[in-house]
Amino acid sequence: MTTLPPRPPLCLRCWLAVALIAAAVIASFVYLGIDYGALGSAESLRLMGKFIAEFFPPDVSPEFLAKVGHGALQTLAVSALGTVLAAVAGAVLALPASGRIGGPLRHGARFVLNFLRSVPELVWAALMVLAAGIGPFAGALALSLHTTGVLGRLFAEALENAPREPEQALALSGAGPVTAFSYASLPIVLPQWVAYTLYRWEMNIRMAAVLGFVGGGGLGQLLYFHLSIFQQQQAMTVLIAMFVLVTFVDLASARLRKSLGPAYA
Repeated sequence: MTTLPPRPPLCLRCWLAVALIAAAVIASFVYLGIDYGALGSAESLRLMGKFIAEFFPPDVSPEFLAKVGHGALQTLAVSALGTVLAAVAGAVLALPASGRIGGPLRHGARFVLNFLRSVPELVWAALMVLAAGIGPFAGALALSLHTTGVLGRLFAEALENAPREPEQALALSGAGPVTAFSYASLPIVLPQWVAYTLYRWEMNIRMAAVLGFVGGGGLGQLLYFHLSIFQQQQAMTVLIAMFVLVTFVDLASARLRKSLGPAYA
């Protein structure tokens, strides 16, 4: 006669956590006071349908498509430049943040990374517009500042988790610190650093399109301009261009990261 396995003990902490989350969600809906009746009323649905219909058909005139193409290239350049600058700065800050140069520098580097990461891209963009003027350069700087905080933290954690034995063996053989790191630790973490950078580039291409709303150039600035003067058909063309650009970058980046998988998995 087979015996049934014992039932797992009741997890009181799990049920308490679920109850607290459910209470927080319910309290959020109550606090916001959303009028769902008005939102789903016939008049609201009619107005929303009328507004959506104004976006069609998209403007596909050659002159406007050329303008959208220029904005897409500008958005792509902003995201790429911001990501490259952030990858370089993040790698530099990751070395002290991983604790390889001493405790005080570790805390200082982590403070800088936390500060850069805690300020949203839109806030950095508003500050960079004041410093560098309206245009794509301000958007690239804003992306690089926030992404430096993100990549620097990820790069530092990869260094902390990498085995130190190969580097120590080279150091005991007479190699200098830079040589030992370059030939031992860096090849181990580099594929993971590249994968992190590509993933952040996927996110930055979306954010670069949004930064145009605060003067960061590219498709976002074009979208904001046409929406502000109620040119919905032109705005629809810009939205389609955003979707195509983001989809292309996502597919390309995912393919590259997949090819790097065996190197760091």
